[in-house]
Amino acid sequence: MSSRFAVILAAGQGTRMKSSLYKVLHPVCEKPMVQHVVDQVTALGFEKKVAVVGFGAEVVKQQLGDQVSYVVQEEQLGTGHAVMQAESLLKGEQGTTVVLCGDTPLLTAETIGKLLDCHEKEGAKATVLTAIAEDPAGYGRIIRDEKGLVERIVEHKDASDQERNVCEINTGTYCFDNASLFAMLKQVGNDNVQGEYYLPDVIELLKNAGEKVAAYQTPHFEETMGVNDRIALSEAENIMKRRINHYWMRQGVTMIDPAQTYISSEATIGRDTVLRPGTIIHGKTVIGENCDIGPHSEIKDSVVDNGTVISQSVIHDSEIGKAVRIGPFAHIRPQSTIGDDVRIGNFVEIKKSTIGNGSKASHLSYIGDSEIGEGVNFSCGAVTVNYDGKNKFKTIIEDGAFIGCNANLIAPVTIGKNALVAAGSTITDDVPSEALSIARARQTNKEEYQKGKQ
Repeated sequence: MSSRFAVILAAGQGTRMKSSLYKVLHPVCEKPMVQHVVDQVTALGFEKKVAVVGFGAEVVKQQLGDQVSYVVQEEQLGTGHAVMQAESLLKGEQGTTVVLCGDTPLLTAETIGKLLDCHEKEGAKATVLTAIAEDPAGYGRIIRDEKGLVERIVEHKDASDQERNVCEINTGTYCFDNASLFAMLKQVGNDNVQGEYYLPDVIELLKNAGEKVAAYQTPHFEETMGVNDRIALSEAENIMKRRINHYWMRQGVTMIDPAQTYISSEATIGRDTVLRPGTIIHGKTVIGENCDIGPHSEIKDSVVDNGTVISQSVIHDSEIGKAVRIGPFAHIRPQSTIGDDVRIGNFVEIKKSTIGNGSKASHLSYIGDSEIGEGVNFSCGAVTVNYDGKNKFKTIIEDGAFIGCNANLIAPVTIGKNALVAAGSTITDDVPSEALSIARARQTNKEEYQKGKQ
């Protein structure tokens, strides 16, 4: 196999997106379009990957980092001009260069690999990735000769009526012999309405020079979609969402209603887990096996261990143990760690806290900046008072402690092992282990109160 190189075109501003965010950075299933393309290319092990950047160059570089090398297209003078900028990094290299657009997030490594294999098997100087479009209007048509090789590419506006009936279209993805590519680019002119240098002109130049131009026709037209506006972006989102959901269902995940289930492209889910309608899984979330998630739950950048049930709740940037029960209507905020066999019930909020194995906070509580031991019972309405208006303080509750209903724990404070805080208490001092702490005023009944008001 010859050396392989990739040029990714990511210089366009994307004016039809009508956005301050550069086109290739618009996300599809939470990942920027250009990152999807780079990930697929990376999976194929190219010797060199070059991104051609222009508008928003620094932001694109920030996204891609050192995954690729960069060249800058200072003026937007067409696709041929954009590829020409990569000559400084690829000049003199022997092998195959694939040119891809940074706004084709649905293109897979499998399809790119088949394009490359076809190119090298045919011994062609160029190979075009094509597809059959039900409605080819607006696309360049692939005109083949009697041997099935590409004779020319005709743009829709220049096509005859007969040529417009051709449904095989140019997807804008190509393979080239690297040396031939840059030699021919020097001959490409800009004698057209736009005054730009078009990459497809290289195909015609190679044919005129008697070189072989092949085509690989992918059966997956939707993969080749280029995203130029918000409508296409939403279509790409739906296709990618369906692709991701189908993948996980094939891996043994049950989705009650896939149309109402959203999974990030970077999430991981164990088999025999059930995802109920309205479930949204963001970022690099990892969900174990035999979990039951939803309905209407949101999990972001978190780890959820095996056998956990999460109902109508929100979890961000946290770790959830085995056989945990969360919800309904619980909120696990960032930097929280929930141990095994824990119960976090309805309208409970956890923030930057550790909850030990077997502990319970079943309803209407707030636990913030706290270390909760094992087997602790946090009763209804109990609150860790962690903020004095300027600073936040820590609450420590040791193993086996029982916190009564509507207790306020004024941090910093420690509740000792197996201690009991009486309901309605406001605790300002540490409670020793095994102690009962009561901090509330003695009840007074004024039986003549109403008579005195008359």
